[in-house]
Amino acid sequence: MNKSFFYIILLIPFFLFSQTEEINLFEKKILQQKVIEFKGEINFVKAHSFYLKKEWDSTLVYSMKQLSKGNIKNLSDYCHYFRGTSFFNKKLYKEAQKEFLLISKTFDLLPIKNLTLGATLLELREFKKALTYYIQSEKQFIKLNKTSYLADVYNGIGTTYIFLKQYNEAEFFLFKNLNLNLKTHNKVKICTSYINLANLYYEQYKDNLAIFYFKKSYDLSKKINDFDIKRKTSKNMAVVEENRSNFKEALAYRKESEQWKDSLNNQSKVWALADYEKKYAVAQKQKQISVLKVENKLKDTQRNGLFYSVLALLLLLIGGVYVYAQKVKNSKIILTQKNKLDELNATKDQLFSIVSHDLRSSVNALKTSNTKLTASLETKNYSELDQLLHQNSAIANSAYSLLDNLLHWALLQTKQLYFHKDSVHLYSIVQQIEYNYKPLLLDKAITFENAVSKNSFIFVDLDSLKIVLRNLLDNAIKFSQENGEIKIYTVETNTDFCQLVIQDNGLGMSQDTINELLEDNELLAKKSNSEIIGTGLGLQLSKQMIKKNRGMLAIESESNKGTKIILTLPKTEQNG
Repeated sequence: MNKSFFYIILLIPFFLFSQTEEINLFEKKILQQKVIEFKGEINFVKAHSFYLKKEWDSTLVYSMKQLSKGNIKNLSDYCHYFRGTSFFNKKLYKEAQKEFLLISKTFDLLPIKNLTLGATLLELREFKKALTYYIQSEKQFIKLNKTSYLADVYNGIGTTYIFLKQYNEAEFFLFKNLNLNLKTHNKVKICTSYINLANLYYEQYKDNLAIFYFKKSYDLSKKINDFDIKRKTSKNMAVVEENRSNFKEALAYRKESEQWKDSLNNQSKVWALADYEKKYAVAQKQKQISVLKVENKLKDTQRNGLFYSVLALLLLLIGGVYVYAQKVKNSKIILTQKNKLDELNATKDQLFSIVSHDLRSSVNALKTSNTKLTASLETKNYSELDQLLHQNSAIANSAYSLLDNLLHWALLQTKQLYFHKDSVHLYSIVQQIEYNYKPLLLDKAITFENAVSKNSFIFVDLDSLKIVLRNLLDNAIKFSQENGEIKIYTVETNTDFCQLVIQDNGLGMSQDTINELLEDNELLAKKSNSEIIGTGLGLQLSKQMIKKNRGMLAIESESNKGTKIILTLPKTEQNG
């Protein structure tokens, strides 16, 4: 069998979310005891709550808040444990390793920490170190009589030995893993064991044994509801049949793998839709409560109607004067509303004009590029093909960003955007935004530096802050040349506000452009650079959200010398 690509599945040791009830209880019990003991530490309690919900970003924020207080040393190990696990789930393995190594040897969950650290080092390809921590966790679990963890320990040790090419040891531990999984009748784990054994034999060119276990994993996956396992096992069988030159069977397996991939994506969409429907249902309930309040007020009014009728007869003359005054007042209100409506309609018409033009340009660019793609495929010009694919991706990303900004702008204008201000750790948020834009930064070889003070906290709405930072970083990337530099840092001015600066060495802008961008109006200016997709809606949206957070925005720039966007944001809740 010629060597081709197979999946070696590494079982991520997140017992609280994926393991048996016995394992869940072990970690849950210890964590719950700490929450009860330190229930007055709000940041720790919140970090624990988000950890259980697998909301890793929020877990990182509140665990960092607890560590920043530094008042209870006993909680530091748990905060580093939460952070290490969160970074591991976000596939930030270097950061996860740093957090795990900060945990002391007296930590109550030390065996689980060592097992997770072993998996982290395995992802970092530090195989000998990984093996050391796996063996430590094995001894610790046996000493605690927590044998239900050993299947995952043996899976990690066996997989590590495969990478170290110590195949006899790998086979010994992988069979121990399989035997333990067979006892628990966990079909997903058994399927994982079969795949790892198949890869072991495949690495040794023992094709018959490899194919035997690949086939067993595929057959067992039919009895499992895990779409990802089904996709991987059918993909493995496709490679097996391709290596055996059975291309008809290989094609069938390939199609099956793609179907499971689509099912997995659809499942994610269903979950997202369910979450949206839940939020919508809550909003509808709130509306119903408001309607009931209005109805109660109307009933009270009707109950007192007779009394007010008598008073109305006595005050008929005064009432006539009041009606006339109200008529005049209503006329003024109607005139004001008409002017406001005309202004909104003008904004809407201009916005639709600009957006439709940009979307039409995007679609036309995609249409033209796809025609070139077809020609490149026919001529097998792979260099041009790669360039066109990157170009299509950039066009699609820009169009998506435009529509996302349009949605938030519409919600803001109709006062449907939910704002909840809280104390936010600024460094962590910038770190998250950097992670989201990593591919774009790498694509243009842009150097990014997060120099935000780790002690900086601001009092803002978290979601709107992320929208602002995404738009400003997106603009910085968009208007930077290849091999450019982008830096985000803080400037401490006084005790009430913090300055956040987004600096690039890109194209820059003239003073006239800066004045136009900072002009306080709701109408959007027509863009001057037609080669870059965008309407200026992102900056308009950012300005309004910064204002809603009681902050300020300033711009310093010169043409061809780069730009500084300076955000001034409150550190504490502002009155007024």
